[in-house]
Amino acid sequence: MEVTAVSREAGVWNIASVTELFDTPFMDLIYRAQQVHRDHHPANQVQLSTLMSIKTGACTEDCAYCPQSKHHETDLAEEARIAKLEEVLAAARAAREQGAQRFCMGAAWRSPTERQLDDVIEMVQAVKALGMETCVTLGMLKPGQAQRLRDAGLDYYNHNLDTSPEFYGNIITTRTYEDRLNTLESVRDAGIKVCCGGIVGLGESRRERAGLIAQLANLNPYPESVPINNLVRVEGTPLADVPAVDEFEFVRTIAVARITMPEAVLRLSAGRTDMSDTMQALCFMAGANSIFYGDELLTTANPQQEKDRQLMERLGLEVMDMQAAAQACTS
Repeated sequence: MEVTAVSREAGVWNIASVTELFDTPFMDLIYRAQQVHRDHHPANQVQLSTLMSIKTGACTEDCAYCPQSKHHETDLAEEARIAKLEEVLAAARAAREQGAQRFCMGAAWRSPTERQLDDVIEMVQAVKALGMETCVTLGMLKPGQAQRLRDAGLDYYNHNLDTSPEFYGNIITTRTYEDRLNTLESVRDAGIKVCCGGIVGLGESRRERAGLIAQLANLNPYPESVPINNLVRVEGTPLADVPAVDEFEFVRTIAVARITMPEAVLRLSAGRTDMSDTMQALCFMAGANSIFYGDELLTTANPQQEKDRQLMERLGLEVMDMQAAAQACTS
């Protein structure tokens, strides 16, 4: 698979055209993004997802932002075992009762073994039986594994690109950009929906942020679900002291992602604990229409559910009607 993929639509987004969007006056950019959003999604609705770590720490990858990497000295306690099925089901039921529509399971693996995949497949089938959408993030997939997940009923596979091809080598050396694209291709070929996004605030330039968005938008097709993360700086990782990205720059990134990927569900992901309510409201205005809902994202804190409920009430946001959202995207 080529690093520069082909767009499903006429007029491929390139770095220059995406950078031009970033350079648009802020108010004009947000206005355009909100128009695009309303053309493709129900207004004032937010999709809720919950994320659970089913295997934590001791990952062999060296991602510079990640406290789960065995290459970094962090306070994260390693868990050698995978979560038990009853633990996962209890968490999924609790998430469903709190309004979550999608249950995501993440494991700190470079790539799952067949035996590990057996356990994950059992979890996927059990969570599906609760009536929830399912998503997993397990690292790179070996031949045939994506199809096994599809046969189990998996809805989404998450595998983020993290950053642009040009900046990627500054963040990760144990896995190539091509490796990530190949996994996405195998997921797509198996008929699983793709959840793929990146991280803002790794030390990248605006041009490199534009490179990430261009890469995502030009996947064929672009992802159905696009998480945009604001870097959570964790002590002991190489990026613990990187300066925080400007708030308006983060909101711009949301807006540019919405314009270039109009039908995607755009998730405001990690880093929300450091965002004011006003910043989050601007992100929703810019086209974000999904959040991770719960107290924790794999290993980092997340705004508490009641706080999220209060913010949604103040903004007049409702939990997304998934059937209406699907109709809006196809109309």
